[in-house]
Amino acid sequence: MSEAPSFSRPTIRRLSGHVIDLIAAGEVIERPAAALKELVENAVDAGATRIVVALRAGGTDRIDVTDNGCGMTPAELELAVERHCTSKLQDDRLVQIRTLGFRGEALPSIGASARLSITSRTPESDTAWCIRVDGGVITPLQPASGPVGTRIVVTDLFFATPARRKFLKSARVESGHAESVMRRLALSAPHCAMRVLLDDKVLFDLPEQSPIARTAAVLDTTPDTLIPLDEQRGSVRLSGFACGPARTRATGSGQFILVNNRPVTDPMLRTAIRVAYRPVIERGRFPVMALHLKVPLERLDVNVHPAKTELRFADEAEIRSLVIGGLGRALGHGSNGGGGIHASFGSRPSIVYPPRLPEPRDASASVPLQGSLPTGYAPRSSPLRDATPPLARPGFAETDPAFAPAARAPQQPEALDPAFPLGAAIAQVFDTYILALAPDGDLVLVDQHAAHERLTHERLREQYASGGTLRSQALLLPEVVDLPRREAEALMARAEELSKLGIDLESFGPGSVLLRSVPALLGAQDIQGLLKDVADELVSDPDLAPAGTGSLSHHLDAILARMACHGSIRAGRRLKPEEMDALLREMELTPRANTCSHGRPTWLKLTRRELERLFGRVK
Repeated sequence: MSEAPSFSRPTIRRLSGHVIDLIAAGEVIERPAAALKELVENAVDAGATRIVVALRAGGTDRIDVTDNGCGMTPAELELAVERHCTSKLQDDRLVQIRTLGFRGEALPSIGASARLSITSRTPESDTAWCIRVDGGVITPLQPASGPVGTRIVVTDLFFATPARRKFLKSARVESGHAESVMRRLALSAPHCAMRVLLDDKVLFDLPEQSPIARTAAVLDTTPDTLIPLDEQRGSVRLSGFACGPARTRATGSGQFILVNNRPVTDPMLRTAIRVAYRPVIERGRFPVMALHLKVPLERLDVNVHPAKTELRFADEAEIRSLVIGGLGRALGHGSNGGGGIHASFGSRPSIVYPPRLPEPRDASASVPLQGSLPTGYAPRSSPLRDATPPLARPGFAETDPAFAPAARAPQQPEALDPAFPLGAAIAQVFDTYILALAPDGDLVLVDQHAAHERLTHERLREQYASGGTLRSQALLLPEVVDLPRREAEALMARAEELSKLGIDLESFGPGSVLLRSVPALLGAQDIQGLLKDVADELVSDPDLAPAGTGSLSHHLDAILARMACHGSIRAGRRLKPEEMDALLREMELTPRANTCSHGRPTWLKLTRRELERLFGRVK
């Protein structure tokens, strides 16, 4: 028999002020980047128009922040290093918070765990004043030299809390966190010039800029590749800029979210972004954007976490709906600027949306989406001035079957109508890819299956949105489809919702279902594959996994995408010249036609300069 452990009654005691400061420091100052964030936020709140940051070892050894803000008087300096002293709250309600900081914890927390030096001067003062705090011990004020503004130097971070310092990452990792913090703050204050040095090397040096110029600099892109957003719903406004669906990253590090100019990492907003981009990017990739939300102060709680990066909204559903809808509309319209999808050999292609045509969608001039294209289709106007004869080379198609007999003689760029940015088809390669000549002379390559899949997807979406259901086509003989038990059960559990998509099912014993009708737009091809893919979507989608998920309305796009894939022309199908041109014209009129339903690009553009680089003519 083991003996019971001895027990002595604990007694409650009051912690010392120093221990309280160390505990608070652990909450506010998690790592060097957190200390840097607090210092730069204070500089922005002080009205600075220029901030210079210098770091060593990612901020572990030294953080130096200099600003030209309003500065502090000697009396304010003494209060600044005491806990819960702030100039940013004008009342005790914690509602009308307009500044980035407001808790009055940052400077005393830093001073409790590091060596802190603050030198500050106001415009009315003839001299600057300096105060020092080493591990919570305050040194009296001393006069010092310095310009108007404030300079804060932090050294030996966490020397007073060795346990916290021991768990810091390498200088490279800490530098990455510090850079991320500075890019978010630079985005929140485009009116302020910011210069950041890391171990004496300039990380970035941004002048005072317009919002779009600052966004382009932070996202490392050019302004003409950004899709603008400006949505208003009641008193809430969504603005900012988003990159196209091919500009993605393996992590969410390219997503910058500001709420009332405060950088945040709110999980609800990140989920809304993921839902909005889901139809147009590959699974596992993350979009790149900078979103700005303006929310009335009384409908927002920023006092949720000491780091002030999480929020609470009075109406989360309204915010979520605005973000999903606003991003969806922006991605559907694309960009009004020119450009194309430029091929980047050796890396992921960089996609820029083609110009949006001024004419509205004309249903009578659309490509029928039955897995085939019409042979006699004639668009409203032709991108070529005259019909062109096929290549005169004898036996072209027979000599090299990789090229379809749809090849035609190349046209001069001036013969192409600029109203058709995808140009005119000139050949088909491997019975899969369409080659076209754009009005500017660039070469356009189109994946015929991916492109037609997007057209089919959008047609299914339009039909469902207009009537709430898809027209179904009854099968002459109902077909029995054998499936794993789990997938069959998933289908039958949502049979009512699937019937609205034109898929009518009955149970046919364990692991089997009886399919009676399919969507009319898709025809009766590859029925088994279609149903198995839909079942796989229902089983594998993590958003549908929890019990009690009773509606497919929030996940309809994923099902429609699966259906579109089975209703589209396949790779390996030879197309006639007029069929290829019809596909290009329909792409120009269809939202989101730059990517297929799975997020892959549908077309690429190869410019003359890129061709010359491939042949070694230019570097």
